[in-house]
Amino acid sequence: MNDRHSLLDTITNAFVPIHRDGYKFVAGAAIAALFLLLFVPVLGWIAVLLTAAIAYFFRDPERVTPDRPGLIVSAADGKVASVIEGVTAPRELALGTTLLTRVSVFLSVLDVHIVRAPVGGRIIHSAYVPGAFLNAELDKASEENERQAFVIETKSGAKLGVVLIAGLVARRIVTFVNDGASVEAGERMGLIRFGSRVDLYVPAGVEVLAEIGQTAIGGETVLATYADDTRGKA
Repeated sequence: MNDRHSLLDTITNAFVPIHRDGYKFVAGAAIAALFLLLFVPVLGWIAVLLTAAIAYFFRDPERVTPDRPGLIVSAADGKVASVIEGVTAPRELALGTTLLTRVSVFLSVLDVHIVRAPVGGRIIHSAYVPGAFLNAELDKASEENERQAFVIETKSGAKLGVVLIAGLVARRIVTFVNDGASVEAGERMGLIRFGSRVDLYVPAGVEVLAEIGQTAIGGETVLATYADDTRGKA
């Protein structure tokens, strides 16, 4: 019986919802696959595999965000690439020269690419910056790559920066929220297509728990903690 339930769970987990932004890509690949199957079967089966890969990339699973005061969760799935203390936020965040801690999470093409709010609060600033498409694992990608920045102000008045950075393959950042919007921790904020990075800037006094090389799950993995409640709604 346990084996049966385990198999059912595996099958169920494999078929997670696809985000609506991926519908057109999946549909286009599926049509091309059907055409090729009719006329060039070998290429058609390759296209079928490509269609499945695209559907897998745009998967949008539900997440259970821990609901305990003072937690900062990962904004994205991926590997913690760096934790750097004493840095100033990029100009697009408009957070001045205050020294912050930056936690960077690198997303491979195999990771879920939905970006989520690390805390609850209100978006008080956002900015899009055009740029290059360097390897997102490089440190200079934070300053040179195309990116979308958000500043979230929590109920307690703390301000956190979230920067979505396009990578070597990624060519489009899609956002779901705008200035003035209230978000809950774990809520979907955007999507970066095909490989990328997300930088989280947290103020001094925050205890960072993230470790380099750690695997993070967006909306679930706790990366840092506050002494006060940063998770309240705005």
